[in-house]
Amino acid sequence: MTDDLVARAETAPETLTDGFHLLIDALKLNGIETIYNVPGIPITDLGRYAQAQGMRVISFRHEQHAGYAASVAGFLTKMPGVCMTVSAPGFLNGVTALANATTNCWPMILISGSSEREIVDLAQGDYEEMDQLAMARPFCKAAYRLNYAQDIGIAVARAIRSAVSGRPGGVYLDIPGAMLGQIMDGEEGKKSLVKVIDPAPRQTPSKESVARAVNVLKEAKRPLIVIGKGAAYDQSDDVIKELVEKSGLPFLPMSMAKGILPDTHPQCAAAARSLVLKESDAVIMMGARINWLLSHGKGMQWGEPGSKKFIQIDIDPEEMDSNVEIAAPLVGDVGSCAQALIDALESEGIAPPKDWLDQVNTKATANMEKMANKLQNNNDPMDYFAALGVIKEAVNKRPETILVNEGANTLDMCRSIVNIHKPRHRIDVGTWGVMGIGMGAAVAAAVETGKQVLAVEGDSAFGFCGMEIETICRYKLPVCIVIFNNNGIYRGDGENWGGGDDPATTVFVEDSRYDMMMEAFGGVGVWAKNPDELRQAIEEALASGKPTLINAAIDPAAGKESGNIGNLNPSSVVAQARYPQAKKI
Repeated sequence: MTDDLVARAETAPETLTDGFHLLIDALKLNGIETIYNVPGIPITDLGRYAQAQGMRVISFRHEQHAGYAASVAGFLTKMPGVCMTVSAPGFLNGVTALANATTNCWPMILISGSSEREIVDLAQGDYEEMDQLAMARPFCKAAYRLNYAQDIGIAVARAIRSAVSGRPGGVYLDIPGAMLGQIMDGEEGKKSLVKVIDPAPRQTPSKESVARAVNVLKEAKRPLIVIGKGAAYDQSDDVIKELVEKSGLPFLPMSMAKGILPDTHPQCAAAARSLVLKESDAVIMMGARINWLLSHGKGMQWGEPGSKKFIQIDIDPEEMDSNVEIAAPLVGDVGSCAQALIDALESEGIAPPKDWLDQVNTKATANMEKMANKLQNNNDPMDYFAALGVIKEAVNKRPETILVNEGANTLDMCRSIVNIHKPRHRIDVGTWGVMGIGMGAAVAAAVETGKQVLAVEGDSAFGFCGMEIETICRYKLPVCIVIFNNNGIYRGDGENWGGGDDPATTVFVEDSRYDMMMEAFGGVGVWAKNPDELRQAIEEALASGKPTLINAAIDPAAGKESGNIGNLNPSSVVAQARYPQAKKI
């Protein structure tokens, strides 16, 4: 910083700018109006200046949840959500969310203050010293460091383009504290800003790949479409609906793709999931990866090996053949690939497989009828079915409500029971299955859409992020949280296998009053012990739009170990023989 610039800043500040304001201007120029952050050294004033310049700055109690909010904002808007953290420990807290965004293919930019390079490189022991750039690189699509204020415009442009182009993901932007204070001429600073043009252009599949996919469908007797959250992110809802309805194929939505077509659609096969996965002979994977959530496309869930052919739609060619052979890869964005299939199928005149769809509908109807009776029980204390029956009613009545969901049993059962009617109206733990996303996701959903949010949380999952209810109350967000409180992790009736005085490793304080926590921050707290009380509390919360927490008492004996993925918990033959309790799990 030269002496003449310092003098000009003191006498004519309106003709100059600095790193703080250039960063804000660069974000605003590119349509980013919200920052999710935790204030602190060296970015405290950056948040203040951003707020003064008309940006919305949502301050959290922990960086991880600010990061989860930013990633969900990216999913909902197709623009990178921005999370801003302090250096070192704050940065590390944000990296978890950054990695989660990259894994889920959601655009996000993590901006963190950092120590000066010359001190870090010589390991001279600066305040919160850490080589953050090197640490971030394995967990994101791209990572950049800013050393000079005049480079802010191009750095922000590169970060945005990297986050949203191709397969979306997380980007890290490192900003040493001293860079923020660098002063430069205002006009020169304005010229240095870059507006990103068409950062994520549509990518159409080749004619040859479309013809190959159509040939697979021609030979199929029992075809299926699996719709993933990548399709929800693409926001080509009308085209996807047209493909499904014109093809006449049954479709299976993955959890965050629910609502692109309503779960009540006659071609929805969610209630016949086991049947369609096992019996289908050709599967269109639309924005869905064949990963652990689908048993890697292998095992008896998918029927006999080699019994089906896969058509996979993905923006990333490297995703093909990641677990099983892909007979017809379609590389491109979901909307372009779906439109290409619509055009090709119309010209071929392929008739919908009515017998197959009838078989699926028969199975789905039978399963839904069987479930209906369970959802109408009035047990006291409630089991998961009774409580989720109430949640299902509430969402059916108010389909514009965005549902956030996490937990073990709470998650697994909710996604199969509660119908979603609108696209991008269900947000959950995603590809990694991360616990603790709930409150950050709820904040982002409320801020980015302005809609009512209903967050259905297991008591264990809520424990990871519960302090953010203060954030919800502080910003007066229309969020209703329902905690399924069964006094523990998975179940609340665990035993200490050693017989000592300490509680079992999976047991919490009995009948914890989470509702009183909400009241302490000025929100509405309700302790609901039966379905009728839960129904009334949810109705009042959704009607009022006030920050509300409903503590729903669930039978401690309800649920099972690890929900529906207990098979991922390694078991010990020795333990099962040595401890009688092990056989109960």
